[in-house]
Amino acid sequence: MLTPESTRPISRRDALRIAAVAAAAIASGCRPAPSVDRTKRAPGRLLSRPSFPKFAPNIGRSRLGLASGRDGILYVPASYRAAAPAPLVLMLHGAGQSAEIGIRPFLPLADAAGLVLVAPDSRGSTWDFLYGPYGADVAFIDRALDHVYGRCAIDPARLTIEGFSDGASYALSLGITNGDLFQRIIAFSPCILAPAANTGHPRVFISHGTNDRILPIDGCGRRLAARLSGEGYEVDFREFTGPHTVPADMARAAVEWLEKT
Repeated sequence: MLTPESTRPISRRDALRIAAVAAAAIASGCRPAPSVDRTKRAPGRLLSRPSFPKFAPNIGRSRLGLASGRDGILYVPASYRAAAPAPLVLMLHGAGQSAEIGIRPFLPLADAAGLVLVAPDSRGSTWDFLYGPYGADVAFIDRALDHVYGRCAIDPARLTIEGFSDGASYALSLGITNGDLFQRIIAFSPCILAPAANTGHPRVFISHGTNDRILPIDGCGRRLAARLSGEGYEVDFREFTGPHTVPADMARAAVEWLEKT
C-alpha cells in the first residue's frame, strides 16, 4: 500500500545547497517563473513550473495525496540529491487504466537513470481532450506538478511528458501545447494529435507495434511520425514486432534516448 507524501521540511543543509544551485541558475539567466492567475488558463496550458522545494521527498514510491479517489504516484530515485536537480518524467496511462499501470514502463529504470517520475490518474476513464475540451485533467496535472516541485529539485531543461495509448495521444497533444515546458515527448502507441497550440519545438520519440490491432500502426504511429516530421519536429520513430503494448526494450530505448538528447 502506498503512503502519502510527507510534509517534512527540507533540511537546512539541503536548503543551502539548493540556494547555491539557484544562485548559479539565476547568474546564467535562468529565473523562476512569475506567479500567474490560473483562473485565466488558456486551453491545454500547464502553468506549474519548477521551483525551490520546501519539503523533503520520500525516496521511492508514494501517493500524491491530492484526491481521495483517483490520485497518482510519485517515484523519487535512490540517487536523488536536493543539490543536483533531477530530470522529471510525467507519465500518462492508457484508457481505463490508472497511475499504477502508467508508471510501470520506467519504474525499473528510474534509479539507474536518476529519473523522478510522476504518474497522475485521469479524472475520468481517459484523458479529457478525448471526449471534450481540455479541462479537469490539465488542472489536476498542474496540481501534481506543483506537488513534485514542492518536494524535489527538478532541472527545468530536462522535463519529459510520456504516455501509452490514449495517454500517448495526450502526451503528444499536451506536450506540443506546452513545448516551452517539455523539451521531450515520449509516445508509446499513440493515434491522435490535437494540440490546443504549437508552443516551442520539443523532440519526439514514438514507438508502435506492427501487430497492434487496437490502434493499427499505419493509421496511427506511422501517420503521426510522418506528420510531425513534416512539420519540422525531430522524431525518433521505432517499430517493433508486437501488439498494443510497451515492450521492455522499447522502454529502455526511450530512456536511453532521453539521456542522449
